[in-house]
Amino acid sequence: MKKSLKETKIGAFLASKAPKVLNAIGDVLPDKGTLGIVKNLITSDNKIKAIDKEQAMKLIEQDIAEMKQVSNRWVSDMKSDSWLSKNTRPLALIFLTASAVFMMAVDSFHLQFQVDEAWINLLKTLLVTVYVAYFGSRGAEKITKINK
Repeated sequence: MKKSLKETKIGAFLASKAPKVLNAIGDVLPDKGTLGIVKNLITSDNKIKAIDKEQAMKLIEQDIAEMKQVSNRWVSDMKSDSWLSKNTRPLALIFLTASAVFMMAVDSFHLQFQVDEAWINLLKTLLVTVYVAYFGSRGAEKITKINK
């Protein structure tokens, strides 16, 4: 699952130490290029103390390591002999998409079917997360292969 920059360790750091930087790029999906830009912004910012810059660099490295672990888990899942581990993400994508379409259809036909707003918000969040993780990572994989 891909988190936006503001949801990472470095994002939490920037929220307290450099909120202008976070506001400018907080919604982007972090990758090595994005985190490289963040490193440059932090090192060139004269308002951030040296000790805070050092802490920020460590947090960026932790976020990079976390992204690699997620990628490695996904690669491991695809190499598995288990049908379920290979198909969990596509099945989740299909289920969430079907659920969203069902709720839209029920809503558009004005049927007497009430869904609590909290469930709708949860479905939206899960759907966006799965779409970004599934299609965003697939796009990144393809770009990486093309560049090699």
